[in-house]
Amino acid sequence: MARPKEQTARRGEIVAAAQRAIVARGLAGLRIKDVAQEAGLSPGSVSYYYRDFDDLLADVHQDAVDRFYWQRLRAIEAASSPAAQLTALVRAGVASGADDPTCLVLYELHVHAARNRTHAVLMTALFDREVSLYRQVLRAIPLDPATADQIAANAVALEDGFGLHIAGRNPHVPPERARAGLLAYLTLATGVELKG
Repeated sequence: MARPKEQTARRGEIVAAAQRAIVARGLAGLRIKDVAQEAGLSPGSVSYYYRDFDDLLADVHQDAVDRFYWQRLRAIEAASSPAAQLTALVRAGVASGADDPTCLVLYELHVHAARNRTHAVLMTALFDREVSLYRQVLRAIPLDPATADQIAANAVALEDGFGLHIAGRNPHVPPERARAGLLAYLTLATGVELKG
């Protein structure tokens, strides 16, 4: 039996392999053997650490949510003004392209939210955490708190909408255009001039 530290490391490797498999193959029809192949393990080894495939997918989703959130938090912490922070949030929140691995994994797994409570909770948690990031930055701008809350929620919804078009390879919505559209919305909503 593997030691707890080794088990945690191996589970992390399997989660990373599952994310790569989702990016390469999509979630529909994904099986343990696909993850095992990506991890360089036998299907039995993957099943040893994840007896239930849904548990693996939940860990993959949680990992993607955490990485996406912390990347965005670091982006605003590195910026010096509210305008720079909002711009950093937009840059970090809009998919970099149709092959953006974290965004692809999140979009694939968010689809399960309609049928699976665990994925619904994770999707909701990410939305709430992203809204909190915008709200944190908007506090430094003289806005009514209810207005700031609405702007924050709208910004996240716009990111998600643009992201679906980017992931779906819509040629009319490249990442640059999505970022520019979101920055234009935030400029109108906050009165702070934002340029990407």
